[in-house]
Amino acid sequence: MGYVVNGVELETDPEGYLLEPNYSEEVVKVIAAAENIELTPRHWEVINYLRDQYREEGHTPNFRNMLKGVQEFWPEADSKALYDLFPIGPAKQGCKVGGLPQPLGKGGY
Repeated sequence: MGYVVNGVELETDPEGYLLEPNYSEEVVKVIAAAENIELTPRHWEVINYLRDQYREEGHTPNFRNMLKGVQEFWPEADSKALYDLFPIGPAKQGCKVGGLPQPLGKGGY
């Protein structure tokens, strides 16, 4: 299952995550539509946070650390607010919609 963006098919893993990160806005729009997500400015803030984390750390944070990071620019954010944006799971679905590879598994908590 690949996504076609501007006539180019992007390679994905079996779960629909891009194999290579793509930071274009068009990619976000295409994947969000496939995930039935109507993008809002809050979606973009969280997506840009996840993209920045990926660029800086080489991976994205687990949900607990994601929530702490998001609260730096959205102080009233809580678990429910993030799940309202990304109902399948903010840490994973946020990465998918953001055009990032599948996040590393974080076990134990």
